[in-house]
Amino acid sequence: MTYRAPVRDIAFSLRHAAGFDRLSGAFPDADAETVQAVLDGAGALAGDILAPLNRTGDLTGARLENGVVRTAPGFGEAYQQFAQGGWNSLAADPAHGGQGLPKSLEIGVFEMVHAANMALGLCPMLTLGAIEALAHHGSDRQKALYLPRLVSGAWTGTMNLTEPQAGSDLAAIATLATPDATGGWSITGQKIYITWGDHDVADNIVHLVLARTPDAPPGVKGISLFLAPKMLVDEDGSLGAANALRAGGLEHKLGIHGSPTCVMLFEGARAELVGELGKGLAHMFTMMNAARLQVGTQGVAIAERAYQQALAFSLERRQGRSAWTGENAARLFDHPDVRRTLMLMKARIEAARGVCLSTAVAADLATHGATEDERVAAKLREELLTPIAKAWSTDLGVEVASQGVQIHGGMGFVEETGAAQHYRDARIAPIYEGTNGIQAIDLIGRKLGLGEGQAIGDLMDDVRDTIDTLNAAGDPALGTIARRLETALDAASSATAWLIERRARAMPDALSGATAYLKLLGDVVGGWMLAKGALAASAAIAAGEGDAAWLGGKQALARLYAEAVLAQVPGQVAGVMIGAADFEATTPEMLGA
Repeated sequence: MTYRAPVRDIAFSLRHAAGFDRLSGAFPDADAETVQAVLDGAGALAGDILAPLNRTGDLTGARLENGVVRTAPGFGEAYQQFAQGGWNSLAADPAHGGQGLPKSLEIGVFEMVHAANMALGLCPMLTLGAIEALAHHGSDRQKALYLPRLVSGAWTGTMNLTEPQAGSDLAAIATLATPDATGGWSITGQKIYITWGDHDVADNIVHLVLARTPDAPPGVKGISLFLAPKMLVDEDGSLGAANALRAGGLEHKLGIHGSPTCVMLFEGARAELVGELGKGLAHMFTMMNAARLQVGTQGVAIAERAYQQALAFSLERRQGRSAWTGENAARLFDHPDVRRTLMLMKARIEAARGVCLSTAVAADLATHGATEDERVAAKLREELLTPIAKAWSTDLGVEVASQGVQIHGGMGFVEETGAAQHYRDARIAPIYEGTNGIQAIDLIGRKLGLGEGQAIGDLMDDVRDTIDTLNAAGDPALGTIARRLETALDAASSATAWLIERRARAMPDALSGATAYLKLLGDVVGGWMLAKGALAASAAIAAGEGDAAWLGGKQALARLYAEAVLAQVPGQVAGVMIGAADFEATTPEMLGA
């Protein structure tokens, strides 16, 4: 099944859901023509170069031969086209060879990259995170030596956190960094689940590694961040001998087979400190937060890919009698339940796309806003939305991919159609870069208190402003969306107030409702995104601008989401407020252990 990049949908969401036009003053080069050209070019790369290799990567996978990781056929050539086209450098600082375009435009581009070939897209995704970490915390020498080569894509980057005894609990890592005789460091230890930890598509790999120093205190305060290249680098940037590190094995995974997930062995590898001793986890979070938004975008991307395949199949496959047309052997598309499922799939995709792009626009404004007040407010919005973008969007990706299999019926459960691959590939996204449970804990444990409640308060005020605008339009269809969104927002307000009160005196109660709250708030914010799109579509139709049928689809999706998703939000509040008493009293024996 071919992939057609949804360029028009992404451009619409960027502008009308995410508010991309607010960046015009900070990014004068990112005018409408430039944005369209970038999205069109990325769509062509995704559809023509990356997508045809997706199935090959799944069937062939990466392999470890004589200590070297070999990637799937065609991956190396495709990566080189990606790098040579400048796609790795879109949002990077021009001082290091970047194009200085908005992060939000880069996120729109990477949605297409991940949808076309999620396994291959993971390689530059991790490199972007390494660029962020070094740009914020690297020394001047490190920036000059490593950033231009990472930005160009000539070298790639990785993130080395997890160890066999330390999954998400990074306080338990044991990898050791000891001073060497040259003023540098020597790293010894094992890291697991290292995405693209070794490969053959670029000349060098820059590993960012969390490790302890010999006299470091226990816990997270004893963790520092180090840079250890696969090939040692001379001061002029030329490559020297191989460093004392290697891939000790490849993980055998449920999905993303084309992405080499490595067990990395550091055997006295030469390294250098990044930033300050003992601040490694804080420095690494710069990279992790960038990756979390990218992973949320992967949820949107894999959902889009699964949806496109399900839609195409529904137009080709003939089964049963249509309740509408009376036709025997009717297209699956002509059965009401199938069409409803497809529309809900698309509505959820567009809602999640809006959430991720809005998070990215907030990140752009947090750095480039015109005033300090604007930058502060945008940073609060970025931090509040990041766990929602990551967790809600990736859960949605799994759900939509599952629905894609369902529409295929038995054909979806066999590997030959490719629908199963999307479901398998999607399943990792709720796990890596901080499991979705951790995102929920972060949301209620830290993000609700941001700015003494200003972050969540401002968000709810903005949603209410959109409700007022919907009601003022005088359109009954928009009024329906407004009513459902308002009821859902009131429910979210009640759940939020309960959680804030419980955080102060009964944290187990708050934690017990964390995942339910993240879903509830994600459903509301997603509905807000679609509502803004419906308003823009209504205004364009009234003005006689654009494709009326396509714009009408935006209104229809927002109405369906309001009736099918937002209408259920009040019922979710009980799940948030369930409390911890029953969980505290539960023993392993009660659960059959």
